[in-house]
Amino acid sequence: MARSVNKVILLGRLGRDPEVRYSQDGSPIANFSLATNEPVKGADGNWETRPEWHRIVAFQKTAEVCANYLAKGSQVYVEGKLRTRQWEDNTGTKRYSTEIVARDIVLLGSRGDQSSEAQTAQGGYAGGFGNRPQGRAPAPAAAPAPEPLPGPPNGPDEEIPF
Repeated sequence: MARSVNKVILLGRLGRDPEVRYSQDGSPIANFSLATNEPVKGADGNWETRPEWHRIVAFQKTAEVCANYLAKGSQVYVEGKLRTRQWEDNTGTKRYSTEIVARDIVLLGSRGDQSSEAQTAQGGYAGGFGNRPQGRAPAPAAAPAPEPLPGPPNGPDEEIPF
C-alpha cells in the first residue's frame, strides 16, 4: 500500500493576537495568522523580503497555550498538517479555506523578543527545538588528544597511484 505525507513545518511571527472561540462541547479553538519571509530578487536586482501569510488553527490544550502565551509579533515554530475546508456562504457560493492544523507549537520569543527560554504547547520549556532551556546545556567533556598522523611515505612503492 502506498503511503502519503501531510506535514507542514513553519517558523515565523504572528501577524495578530490569537482569536479563541469554543466549540459546542466547550473545547477551545485558536486561530491566528503566521508570517514567514522569503528573500526574492526584485525587478531592480536588489534583494527584498516577501512575506507569506499562513492561517493556523489549534485545538484543545494547544489552543489554550496559544491563548495564554502567544501575541502579535511572537516568534513561533509550528508543526502540523494542511487542511482545506469547504462551506457555502449566505449567497450559496461555495467557499474554501486552506489552513494549517497545528499539532505542536513552540514559542521561541515574544513580540520580537529573543527569549532564552521557549514555552511549548505541552506546557514545558524547550530551548528552540530541544527539550532543555538554552544556556543551561551541560559542559562538554574534554576530548582526548588526537593520535599523531603517520609521516609521509618513503620510497616508490608507497607513492600515490594517480
